[in-house]
Parts: sequence; C-alpha cells; structure tokens
Amino acid sequence: MSRNGVRMSADERRESVLEAALVEFSARGMDGTSTEHVAHRAGISQPYLFRLFPTKKTLFLALVERCFQRVSEAFSAAAADRTGEEAFEAMGAAYNELLEDRTLLLLQLHAYAASDDPEIREATRAGFWRLWQLVERLTGSPFERVTQFFAVGMLLNVAAAIDLPTVDERWASLLPSTSQT
Repeated sequence: MSRNGVRMSADERRESVLEAALVEFSARGMDGTSTEHVAHRAGISQPYLFRLFPTKKTLFLALVERCFQRVSEAFSAAAADRTGEEAFEAMGAAYNELLEDRTLLLLQLHAYAASDDPEIREATRAGFWRLWQLVERLTGSPFERVTQFFAVGMLLNVAAAIDLPTVDERWASLLPSTSQT
C-alpha cells in the first residue's frame, strides 16, 4: 500500500521507486546512494526495493536509461518536422529547459562519473550513441556540426551544474546560448 492507503500495482510502485531513486542518486551518485534511503523515500521496505530492482546498480542503470530517453523524447518533440539549423535551435532550447531540472542534470553527470564500472560505462555509452544517432537523423547534418552541438551541450551541463548563470563576471557571460548549440 502507498502512504495514502491505496494499493499500487507493481508498475506504479516501480515508477515510485524510480522517482525516489532519481532524487537520491542525483544528489549522491552511484557509490554514495544508500538503497535504504531510496526505499524510505519511496515508502517501501528495503527488501521490497530489491524485489523490484535486484541490485543498486540495476536501479541506477534503469535511471541512466530513463535519463537518455527523456532527452531523446525532448529532442524529437522539439525538432518535430524541422531539419538542419532549425532543428538544432529547437533541440538546444529544449535541452536548456531540461537543464532547469537539476536532478536530471546531476544524474546525467553521475552516470558519466560512474563509468569506471564496465556495465555503467556500456549503458552510458549506448545511451549517448543512440542520442547521437537521433540528432544526426533529426538534423540531417554532418558529423562536424553534430559534434559541435554535443560539445556545446556538455559545456552547458557543466555551466548548469556549477550554476554559472548566477555568476556576474565577464568570463561567465561568454557561455553560449541555445541558438549556438
């Protein structure tokens, strides 16, 4: 049962756990996150958490997949029937909106940081590759332009992570806008 006394299906409970885990993993990363804290935040027991996700890594990998999927969906919706620079501009604006959600941003950064683990590295690499292929397909642009888009995107990740937009100094104002991604 949930905290409000209504029984949840396994799929609903799984979704609740993923939402709770997103908060925990984005704050503490793979190694620093306790499954006990995830279970508590989700309102379930730790043994039940492990029935839904056999290991902490399995849970983290589900979140990594979800993160890449969310970016892919945002890019696809933003690009719609646009191509080339119009698609890049729309996807850049959509990505800036995603960056406002620090939990998603920080989870993404933790996935890169945890890539010393072969399974996490492979899942992160595969998610990044699928995203790359999507951008190539949506824009119809050459490799060099797609590379530039992702390079600026990574710069935006770092800037958002360190809250660079709040820094009132010349060097911080040189951050590219979404129209340059």
